[in-house]
Amino acid sequence: MDEVIELHYDRLRLNDDEFYEFCQQNDNLRFEREPNGTILIISNTGGESGVRNAEIMFQLMSWNKQAKQGRIFDSSTAFRLPSTAVRSADAAFVTTTRWQALTDEQRKKFPPLCPDFIVELRSSTDSIPSLQRKIQNNWLAAGCRLVWLIDAEAETVYVYRADGSVQILRSFDELLTGEDVLPGLSFVLSDLRLS
Repeated sequence: MDEVIELHYDRLRLNDDEFYEFCQQNDNLRFEREPNGTILIISNTGGESGVRNAEIMFQLMSWNKQAKQGRIFDSSTAFRLPSTAVRSADAAFVTTTRWQALTDEQRKKFPPLCPDFIVELRSSTDSIPSLQRKIQNNWLAAGCRLVWLIDAEAETVYVYRADGSVQILRSFDELLTGEDVLPGLSFVLSDLRLS
């Protein structure tokens, strides 16, 4: 997640299809939507966040090429949550069964589901409390089973689980596992170091 600017429209309330079209017509910008209809403009990341996000995607894609458990999504994918919020994460995973249950139309637009797993990578403009609120109020509230909040500068990872537990890893010398959500995944945190 990056710096966010809010747009408030007192007279404009976009339904799901209208919001999707709005995003397509402004595809040079990134948007999210609050349940109350407030549209958020999300800033692009800097180079260091981009390198780290590419590494996250690489490791997740490599695991899924072997495991064939579902679909991996990048940071430009937005999901329509049950609250009507539209959110994106730096990386997301949806099981094959849940993905195949969607119609072709639902897959083409903002998939109307909450991913099983997401990664939020803290960029220099993010605050940990704002990302934690996003995780609690959006991803976990909508049924996400496993969330990693990665603060690469502090080499700290917050692991959120659906049962409400939170584990904090304070070293990139440790391995993260996908637990029962991404079985067999061993994520090498030290690969997120830039030096």
